[in-house]
Amino acid sequence: MKYSFRPKGVCSMQIEIEVENSLIKNVEFVGGCSGNTQGVASLAKGRNIDEVIAALEGIKCGFKNTSCPDQLACALKEIKKGA
Repeated sequence: MKYSFRPKGVCSMQIEIEVENSLIKNVEFVGGCSGNTQGVASLAKGRNIDEVIAALEGIKCGFKNTSCPDQLACALKEIKKGA
């Protein structure tokens, strides 16, 4: 299933996520720091939603209260709620 998430408080404008049976098949960030978001997306691919949430939740970017990885965790939590 494909999902779109609009992150808040970060540079990226959109996160596109594909999930199947609680496994992350693909993640694409629109905007943000290209190298960092590509790295986070690559590390999330093939992993269980809960594992990725646990690893990324609460990460901050500089003085911001959130980050692109934290926003991916937020998106995955929303996906879990709707499943």
